[in-house]
Amino acid sequence: MTDTIHARSDRPSRARRVLPARDLAQIAIFAALIAALGLAGPLNIGPVPITLQSMGVMLAGAILGPRKGTLALLLFLALTAVGLPLLAGGRGGIGPFTVSPAAGYLYGWLLGAFVIGHLTARLMPKYPFWPALGATILGGIGAVYLLGIPVMAFNLGLPLWTAASLNVAFIPGDLIKVVVTVLVAGQVHRAYPGLIARIGRPRNPADAGSTTGSASTTGSTSTTA
Repeated sequence: MTDTIHARSDRPSRARRVLPARDLAQIAIFAALIAALGLAGPLNIGPVPITLQSMGVMLAGAILGPRKGTLALLLFLALTAVGLPLLAGGRGGIGPFTVSPAAGYLYGWLLGAFVIGHLTARLMPKYPFWPALGATILGGIGAVYLLGIPVMAFNLGLPLWTAASLNVAFIPGDLIKVVVTVLVAGQVHRAYPGLIARIGRPRNPADAGSTTGSASTTGSTSTTA
């Protein structure tokens, strides 16, 4: 009897680990969006090409949140690694992830999508412009550069500060992508609220207090009984 109760209680937790069909569709759509943004081609002004795909990374985190946004990037990168030419310029295979000067930025995309998604989830459901802008800069530029610059320095045999200086040319374009991302994500969240579940403290501290009080009352009643 006890084993049956435990088995039944495990079913909801197992079900929560499985992504519903809607989430899987959203992940696939954003992986396809990132691939489509590569069709515009790269702008080669340095060792690392400038592409629109980094904006797809920002959009994935800002619209889907940390879990689905990261999974969308993971799907895109996995398909690229097995040979599909999904990166801008028709690049694919294992080379872009190893010897390429841009390899670190690809790993940074994963981190960037997660950071943007996590910080965005803390802003929901209002998604205010300026905090959202800061969150997208931190994830879409800071987190991506954090992995991209050291790997570029290593693969090119450059000092770290030299590699960092080469990234200055990327900043104006990345800031434009950040603004576009926040504007688009704001419209999406207003039209489709609930895409990202809020994380962090509840909005109304009184609710948290009443919830805690209710839980304490219930616990004391159960103990008395």
